[in-house]
Amino acid sequence: MNHRSAVPLRLPRRTTPVRVLALLAAVLLAATATACGDAGGLRGAGATPTAVGPARLWPGLTPASSPAFEIGEVDRKVMKGVDVPDDDIRTVDPVAVVRTEIAASPGDYRGSKAPYRETARRMAECGRAGDRTGCPVLEPYYRDLTGDGRHDLTLGFRLLPGELTAVRVYTVDKHRLMQVMAYDDALSGVEIAGRSLILRAPSEVTGYEYRLQWTWDPEQRAMLLTHDEMLRTGKRKDSPRPSATPSASPR
Repeated sequence: MNHRSAVPLRLPRRTTPVRVLALLAAVLLAATATACGDAGGLRGAGATPTAVGPARLWPGLTPASSPAFEIGEVDRKVMKGVDVPDDDIRTVDPVAVVRTEIAASPGDYRGSKAPYRETARRMAECGRAGDRTGCPVLEPYYRDLTGDGRHDLTLGFRLLPGELTAVRVYTVDKHRLMQVMAYDDALSGVEIAGRSLILRAPSEVTGYEYRLQWTWDPEQRAMLLTHDEMLRTGKRKDSPRPSATPSASPR
């Protein structure tokens, strides 16, 4: 039987003692019927598991003072040779930005053994007037990711042959086009939420996907990888395979 907290019973001032006793008895009977009845009654949820705090392992282990690997968490690079008229990032030609990156990394794009040689070849099909038939450069998006009240550029282009997509974020810093984020992977989705860029990539584990979130950090003046999760999607059908080693763009 469930117990309820007592509720003060407010009676009229002119109620006689007999009526008071009768009213109290009726209230008690109604409460008992409600608490113990099968129809509409409250039911216990069962035993509540005891809360257990995190257990600290190896408390005597000396904390590391520096990272073991240099993975380039802060990605800032001036795109030399790309002009930004009037400091308006919308005036920048996205195709010219990608061509600048290709020129800076010939080993990745030039030659018969270059991993992304098809991207360089198909750049000839990119027209400035918005004609991207066959062009590996995707539609650019403009959002304020840095919080300075001005648009920033989120740019993507396909790394061919293969299923990889390069994602880049650029802002304007001291009249220069500055790359503040770079990542390459097989992607299943890209989103912008507030000051964050969210990438989704398929996992080799069926029914799961990776969710990676970059957020602008005003001190580092770059987009930092602030969340890296593996989430269940519920999907069981085949999806694009991720890269063997998802990582930031090649240095």
